[in-house]
Amino acid sequence: MNYKFFTHKKTGTPQSQPIPGREKEMLQGRSGGWMFDTGLWNMLRRCLLMGTAQSTYYADKQELTEDFVKVVQKAVETDPHRVASEILYASDGRAINNSAPLFALVLLSMGKTSKAKKAFAEIFPQVVRTGSHFYEWLSYTKSMRGFGKVIQEAGKQWLSREDVKGLAYQLLKYQQRQGFSHRDALRLFHVNPPTEDHNQLFKWVVKGWEDLPEAIPSPALAQIWWYEWLKRHPEKTHQAIAQGHLTHEMAAPVGKMDKSAWQLLFNEMPIGAMLRNLGSLTEIGILRNDQRANLDRIESILNNSDRLRKGRIHPIDVLKALKTYQSGGKIGRSQKTWTPVGRIVDILEKAVELSFDVAEPTGKVFMHAVDISGSMSCSTVSSVGLTCCEIATAMALVTAKAEKNYMIRGFSTKFIDLEITRRDSFRSALGKASNQNFGGTDASVAYRWMIKNRFKADVICFWTDSESWAGSNHPSELLAQYRQKINPNVKAVYVTLAPYRITLVDPKDPLSWDLGGFDPGTPRLIQMLANEDI
Repeated sequence: MNYKFFTHKKTGTPQSQPIPGREKEMLQGRSGGWMFDTGLWNMLRRCLLMGTAQSTYYADKQELTEDFVKVVQKAVETDPHRVASEILYASDGRAINNSAPLFALVLLSMGKTSKAKKAFAEIFPQVVRTGSHFYEWLSYTKSMRGFGKVIQEAGKQWLSREDVKGLAYQLLKYQQRQGFSHRDALRLFHVNPPTEDHNQLFKWVVKGWEDLPEAIPSPALAQIWWYEWLKRHPEKTHQAIAQGHLTHEMAAPVGKMDKSAWQLLFNEMPIGAMLRNLGSLTEIGILRNDQRANLDRIESILNNSDRLRKGRIHPIDVLKALKTYQSGGKIGRSQKTWTPVGRIVDILEKAVELSFDVAEPTGKVFMHAVDISGSMSCSTVSSVGLTCCEIATAMALVTAKAEKNYMIRGFSTKFIDLEITRRDSFRSALGKASNQNFGGTDASVAYRWMIKNRFKADVICFWTDSESWAGSNHPSELLAQYRQKINPNVKAVYVTLAPYRITLVDPKDPLSWDLGGFDPGTPRLIQMLANEDI
């Protein structure tokens, strides 16, 4: 027995303690480790992109959302127009879904200044785009603040928009959600119809059409007329779908649905509905190996990056669809079962890659360090069980697929080769990463391994929840050693995949960046940082 453990000169600070002299810049994470404070605006973007309605390994959704509310409130007090810009940024297909931006929109409307009210009014129609969004916004508003002047004006404008045809589509497609109907909304906001088309539409919303007009009143109300006609003639579903261009939400509740009816719906099905109904379409027989024309249509839509972007299809949506479809109905909410069509699986694989935004290869050397610790495998961010580790693996793989010089390894308290290459499918990569989940979290092991093996990277990308706590040195300290011994110009990018107010980035390090996870543009941004001369 001896006392070397005490007398031996220490070269760093364990992650269970703050770095001496930097205490005011650091926070203790929920894991017990000390990390840097990411700051108000980084935290706001994380919450908007990731949402807080799912519990993580270290915090439940109630705690996360309470933090979210405090962050938005403080940000609104500081700069409401910047908050509005962040909400718009997230809502434009970058957030996992629109719930977090809608929730933040309500908090923005609760700002006490005229600037906050104005910022809310300016972005409202760009965030509340669909009837589903409108109902969700109404439910949050009712629970959190009530229907004052600024809310009354926003609601009236949404329900009396100039595009009557678009409004009729939304009112027909989403007739009630979240405990509200459009009849409730019209009464709540006391909307006066600005045109005769609006007047006819509102009458339908409130009373329905007891006497169906013999002819379609106007092009703007054509879908309403065909819906009412189908209610009276359900045996003529095919005609109503073909001539009235009804969606499955409109036709299915009132018509007689058979395979031919679903084929007609499929012929005009928008991209979001197509992605959600792949399993059902397969079970019905619309999507089969011998239905080449239908499979060609799936490929032309889901493998078109412009359509994915315009449809605001998030990569996580495609990953969920891939995992659900491949399961044949064993996971997810569907009560149906189907035998997956191999070509559809291949199309979804390609769609995942296309849904991310990547640039031309940079020629740089990348090290992708994927957090495979227990916290990453236990935290799910979707109803079909996609873990943070699986999402991190997919994002790392799509970034690697855009480059030639890379390595993908996993870290917990060890740094292991995941044996993932750009030739892997997303399915095989997820399997390789998911089978390795174990242990505590120590991001510094990546630097230790690269120093020991003299691996010279230009960019080191960490995909993590940032809850690093198990190491004898802080990652920023090991990064400094790596720069001294291997590459003084290496850049470090930490992509954080949980809405916590902690970061592994030293705010005084100009060559390190903190990025919010789940953003489709993250791979391109990483490539831009790799090419940038600092």
